[in-house]
Amino acid sequence: MFIVSTRQMLLDAQKNKYAVPAFNIHNLETAQVVIEAANEMKSPVILAATPGTIKFAGKDYLQSIVEIGSKKSKVPMAFHLDHHEEFKAIKESIDIGCKSVMIDASKYSFEENIEIVKSVVEYAHRFDVTVEAELGKLVGQEDDLVVEEKDSQLTNPKLAKIFVERTGIDSLAVAIGTAHGLYKSEPKLDYDRLNEIRNLVDIPLVLHGASGVPEESVKKCIGFGICKVNIATELKIPFSNAIKEYFKENPDANDPRKYFIPAKLAMKKVVVDKILMCKSNNRV
Repeated sequence: MFIVSTRQMLLDAQKNKYAVPAFNIHNLETAQVVIEAANEMKSPVILAATPGTIKFAGKDYLQSIVEIGSKKSKVPMAFHLDHHEEFKAIKESIDIGCKSVMIDASKYSFEENIEIVKSVVEYAHRFDVTVEAELGKLVGQEDDLVVEEKDSQLTNPKLAKIFVERTGIDSLAVAIGTAHGLYKSEPKLDYDRLNEIRNLVDIPLVLHGASGVPEESVKKCIGFGICKVNIATELKIPFSNAIKEYFKENPDANDPRKYFIPAKLAMKKVVVDKILMCKSNNRV
């Protein structure tokens, strides 16, 4: 197939009560894992890259990897910029073919957030690029973006309605009690808040910080209207742990073609589990 925007992908998920998983990738190997698992599970999939990943791997390299993967793929795939804060960086990625972006201006005031997001929407929609934005602040760390617990803020449902109407975004990331990174204890999610947002907002809703959230909790969120679920930390841990274990057993090893194999297998198991959790399997 080919790289698509997330628009139709998420609208189908919204209509049919499932969520599209968005997996953070970092290089060729992690992209291969996600693409292979999605094809085996017949699941639409979003490959996401944070600013840190773009800086590490290069936006043109990542774009090319996903484009080649999509040509070999039988499922719809989207390449998504996750938690980007600068219009310039977003514009550069759109100009080389990226079809899905997130502008995160949640650290600014409500009015400033709206104005920044509107500017991205106006540019992106000229090229049929979908735009995700965030209202509220998730505690935790995503790349260099750090939000302390005292600064976290849940999404106000009534403001969410105004925000969507004034910005023209395609999907909204909501803060309902999840966090970036791993949890010290089971998160307490505000399902009533999510349900109220769903009743006031008609565009697809996004759940960030899903790594470590119990499966039943995520499924409950999907039941209340979440159409996209972001997974990052839970992929990095098994990948890196498998490499550490390989070197423990093979201290003289030096061939990435060998030590990446168990890492990819460990990560793939998580990708498959998350696809099943999102109920996106057999949707293609």
